[in-house]
Amino acid sequence: METVKQQQPSAAFVAASWIALLAGAVAFNIGLWNAPMQLNEKGYYFTVLMFGLFAAVSVQKSVRDQMEGIPVTAIYYGLSWFSTILAVVLLTAGLWNAELTRSEKGFYAMSFVLALFGAIAVQKNTRDAKVFRREEDNKQ
Repeated sequence: METVKQQQPSAAFVAASWIALLAGAVAFNIGLWNAPMQLNEKGYYFTVLMFGLFAAVSVQKSVRDQMEGIPVTAIYYGLSWFSTILAVVLLTAGLWNAELTRSEKGFYAMSFVLALFGAIAVQKNTRDAKVFRREEDNKQ
């Protein structure tokens, strides 16, 4: 069986991942700050964003652990996926029932998805870089 050499993520991909995460999260929060919503509504959307980011990173970690043969309990794996799906469903339900224009709803949905993608990519890059450094240290 051939061993796969771990490559360090490129600087361009690392930068693009951080930009996606920050652009999505910052845009979402600027939209909330400027939205004519009650504070409890803003809190709901902010909480859904934070919950979604954590859940997406958790899914990425548990999937990657399984791929690398690191034990992951079925309950943690299932809760990670459930939480990610729940965050998307909660955002969808909130936007569906919100008194916002369609363009505003689309803005929140797209910035949410961009932030989730960015969080997953940043987590992947962080882990890849750590594994790469560990392999390089072991060679010396």
